Amino acid sequence: MDLNKILAQLHEEMAQKLLDKVRSGEVTAAELNVARQFLKDNNIDAVPKEGSPLKSLADDLPFTGDDDRPSYN
Repeated sequence: MDLNKILAQLHEEMAQKLLDKVRSGEVTAAELNVARQFLKDNNIDAVPKEGSPLKSLADDLPFTGDDDRPSYN
């Protein structure tokens, strides 16, 4: 097996393990941080859309004023 196939398989397996862990509901803060960093490292981001869980989370964060509001790129 060539190196590119090995790396692709490793990447896929890591993504699947992270997804399984998050979906299990038994994920630690450290594991969520690993998943967050994995997404960031792979240039995966999201814009909170009305009615989405991400938008609900952003709305519930404890921002207190205009200077504290999250910025959506």
